[in-house]
Amino acid sequence: MADPKVYSEAEVKARLENELSGWQVENNAIRRQYKTDGWQSTLMAVNTLGYLAEAADHHPDLEVSWSKIVVKLQTHSAGGITELDFGLARKIDEVLLWRPAGDSAFKGGTSKKWVQGG
Repeated sequence: MADPKVYSEAEVKARLENELSGWQVENNAIRRQYKTDGWQSTLMAVNTLGYLAEAADHHPDLEVSWSKIVVKLQTHSAGGITELDFGLARKIDEVLLWRPAGDSAFKGGTSKKWVQGG
């Protein structure tokens, strides 16, 4: 199997602008902060991140505090940012930021804030 393409910083910035709102490039990784409404939802989000990372066999660096999680993605084996990082970032956003529609069977879900991009 060929080594994955490592994107330049300009390519990464363009892709983030067009595809992944809320993510930024920092120190050869893509990074996003998520805010939570407290420790319980932070732990649930971290467990969810762990599940997604294991399923993808691609593991982010995490900074975890009472009401905040910072996710950093880089393909360490390739020495930079690859399609693996963009793919996992999309899945993380899709799952952590999901809310049921108001007209769904879930009737909009919980009134708690849970996880927010930030």
